[in-house]
Amino acid sequence: MPSRIYLDYNATTPVDPAVLEAMLPFFSGEFGNAASIHTTGQNARSGVETAREQVAALINAYPQEIVFTSGGTESDNHAIFGMFNPTNYTDVNLISTVIEHEAVLNTCQSLAARGVTVAYLAANRDGQIDPQHLRDLLREIPDTSLVSVMHANNELGTVQPLEEIGHIASEADVYFHTDAVQSAGKLPIDVNALQVDLLSLSAHKIYGPKGVGALYIRSGTPLRQFLFGGHHQRGFRPGTENVAGIVGFGKAAELAAASLEHNATRISALRDDLERDLLQRIPQSRVNAATAPRTPNTTNILFPGVDGEALLIALDLKGLSCSTGSACSSGAIEPSHVLTAIGLIPAEARSSLRFSLGRHTTRQEIDAALLAIPQAVEQLREISPNYPQGNVLQKLSQI
Repeated sequence: MPSRIYLDYNATTPVDPAVLEAMLPFFSGEFGNAASIHTTGQNARSGVETAREQVAALINAYPQEIVFTSGGTESDNHAIFGMFNPTNYTDVNLISTVIEHEAVLNTCQSLAARGVTVAYLAANRDGQIDPQHLRDLLREIPDTSLVSVMHANNELGTVQPLEEIGHIASEADVYFHTDAVQSAGKLPIDVNALQVDLLSLSAHKIYGPKGVGALYIRSGTPLRQFLFGGHHQRGFRPGTENVAGIVGFGKAAELAAASLEHNATRISALRDDLERDLLQRIPQSRVNAATAPRTPNTTNILFPGVDGEALLIALDLKGLSCSTGSACSSGAIEPSHVLTAIGLIPAEARSSLRFSLGRHTTRQEIDAALLAIPQAVEQLREISPNYPQGNVLQKLSQI
């Protein structure tokens, strides 16, 4: 068995060696401030602008439409808060979905508390949004300023019909934002085909460094300033740039674009094998959102009668890393809002685990996981009062 099986790539990814190599000079020899006009500063500026071109190429945007941020959360916050006038929140509306990442949901809730009318699109059993529901809401709710629908769900991997959603938003003359943190580098993205005006990205999901992200802002989109300071990045994001991180993000984007098709084919085959064999080996297990189009690396599996947190710990002790859901919700008492939104009862949501594969996942690791996971589920079911064959106290009382 491999020393450690990492199946939590949706939470974060290791920095690619080529990314680290690209970053290293900007910690020491090329340490300049990218806003300085002397040669040392301009060398740093060159690294930033090259990265801007690389990130833009990943989503078929213009480099000047890319603003670097501290990560996906900041990008989501800026995209949503930036579309509303802070002096008048009461006569504007926002439409999002019930399965968004907390970076979007909590921003929507903050705006709702200030007077913005927020409507949420429901998701079906596979975690997909019905575009017709959006069309109906746009007719019912006048003066909608923004629609925010994620591209791929972080827990299920479900991919939304963004091209159709973008067309509907464009027809209604409403600005459209998507959180593409989990789809970038896994799925082809073309901001023009999707008709998005704002798109959020994060470096550490595509084998880049943590603490750096980007916001695509289509030229002409009236996004207001979110932070205040100097005139960096056309005033959209003041503050000294994280040059090394940005350079790493650019290199990661370049590598992701070059290897996207190959990785998607290889990883999806491993994911499908993992799903199929686990369902065969573990009675009553099932894949959540099984029939929806999904990112090639993600599966979310329900193991009835087993507490997900207990299973996660048991697998961790066996050397396997996975997740009960979003890494940003770790420690939460409530069941996953995504899983309950698609119709799972709380007990089912708490019995589900997410396995997300990555560039470095091997066949040997999948084979090892196919031994470890059924063993752990069987052991926990034997002592579970929630599984018919596993109530030990009841069995003992009958002896």
